[in-house]
Amino acid sequence: MITRTLQPVALRLARQYPVVTVTGPRQSGKTTLCRMAFPRAAYVSLEALDDRQHARNDPRGFLARFTGPVILDEIQRVPELLSYIQTSVDELPRAGRFILTGSAQFELLDHVSQSLAGRTALLKLLPFTYDEAYRRRRPPSLETMLWTGFYPRIHDRHLDPAEALSFYFETYVERDVRSLLNIHNLSQFERFVQLCAGRTGQILNLSSLGNDCGVTHNTARAWLSVLEASYVVCLVRSHHANFSKRLVKAPKLYFIDTGLAANLIGIEHPRQLSTHPLRGALFETFAAVEFLKCRFNDGLRGNLFYWRDNTGHEADLLLECGRRIVPVEIKSGQTVCDDFFTGIRFYQKLNAAAKNAAVVYGGAKDTSRHNTAVVGFRSLEQFYRSALRSNVHTSTGAP
Repeated sequence: MITRTLQPVALRLARQYPVVTVTGPRQSGKTTLCRMAFPRAAYVSLEALDDRQHARNDPRGFLARFTGPVILDEIQRVPELLSYIQTSVDELPRAGRFILTGSAQFELLDHVSQSLAGRTALLKLLPFTYDEAYRRRRPPSLETMLWTGFYPRIHDRHLDPAEALSFYFETYVERDVRSLLNIHNLSQFERFVQLCAGRTGQILNLSSLGNDCGVTHNTARAWLSVLEASYVVCLVRSHHANFSKRLVKAPKLYFIDTGLAANLIGIEHPRQLSTHPLRGALFETFAAVEFLKCRFNDGLRGNLFYWRDNTGHEADLLLECGRRIVPVEIKSGQTVCDDFFTGIRFYQKLNAAAKNAAVVYGGAKDTSRHNTAVVGFRSLEQFYRSALRSNVHTSTGAP
């Protein structure tokens, strides 16, 4: 069983807050994390019909069953229970009493913010990081890594990624969609998700996306919100620093898992990724989400941005750490070329706070060039830990 990077943060916060809430996509390992971190806590899944009915019909009696810490799994199934948890922790504000998990971000966080404001710590658990997935075994090729994705069950059970991800979409994503929106034409929504997968790593154009799918701009926005709520996609905002009034302000769209994106666009084998036109977009998706996982695993906000002006100058990713900005260029090629550094240099001339930078590429060797860290795709978490959480340095190369 793999110990998740988020576990020490969850344990620390459980010593400070009466409630710890862990959200994230379905099958990201929330239940396993909580049961490993809190082995002495009672456990109840509100997916079980009898427990769910008890919690709804007699919430006070349901909570009275637990004299010590308890893990309440899939709390979004009984959101009204949160008001009674609030009353309980107000009467007895002992740290670590309730560990809550949930997979529906909008529903859950809306109720949590109303009922448990100031009483709960909020954590987000995404699928495995690269280090979590491969620290104990031989790492695969870049193509296999992108195609497999990072959902824990695929790695733990050695499942066929194509089959598992197809089942995942049909059983979990569509179920969440039905619970959040009344979609009559499910095949049209599936087409919409496939079109989103084909646009991962790109700047979002809702009008174009809606037109290609045959739905209105407002419908496309609502459907995209559901995908974001279900942790299928995330949006990275344009950086707000006004270096020029001619900036692209639409967000970038990223799938949370490259394996799911590859499955939805019809990639059936890793060999196809060697020459596939979306190879670069999938690699950028991997790198951006890997940094997002690092932030979430430290209990922090995402704080990821990108920058682009209307003449095409772009920084693929901006990591904001306090007053520091680290521009990151992301390239899937295994050979480092001088043009990898063009966007970074342009941005650094505009922003004096961006003294340090990195190029993430599809090779394995970590080095430096032009006073910029060159980071292989297997070293993203190490780069984040040593370079972004302490004094950023590139003079001696990437860590």
